[in-house]
Amino acid sequence: MTRRILLVGMMGAGKTTVGRLIAEELGWAYLDSDAEVQQETGMTVPELFAAQGEDAFRDAEAQVLSRACASAQACVVSVAGGALLRAENRALVESSGTVFWLRARVETLARRVGSGAGRPLLDDGPLAALTALEEVRRPLYAAVADVTIDVDELTPATVASRVLDAVTR
Repeated sequence: MTRRILLVGMMGAGKTTVGRLIAEELGWAYLDSDAEVQQETGMTVPELFAAQGEDAFRDAEAQVLSRACASAQACVVSVAGGALLRAENRALVESSGTVFWLRARVETLARRVGSGAGRPLLDDGPLAALTALEEVRRPLYAAVADVTIDVDELTPATVASRVLDAVTR
């Protein structure tokens, strides 16, 4: 069985919730890219964006992803939605474990993120912003995914169960 499960997908796809469920079930460590960036920088994602810009956030994101993928400890990693914009992060994710794309329709994502509060890239309105982001990111997620799970009609527990089924068979 793989020693690292990486969850990719857009914000609102359920990576954090599903990742925690999987890690708990397996007794593995759990790492969330956004939470790790906050711990590393001492700033929330919106604060980092406001103070230093998106490039600084992407740099911090790449550092925490690199550490997560280098860890010898079995772990579940929720990869930040935009981390795969960088080719080196895509290569790292692809080579570091079994990659699951939690795929959702833009309408589902918009409903789940609500007003987009706390998500700097959604300041111009969640549905329009998510539509534009998804268009760019969809092929990147598809390129690295070993398994794709359409999550629109599924509970987080069902998604976690499907991931676990895939890695334990």
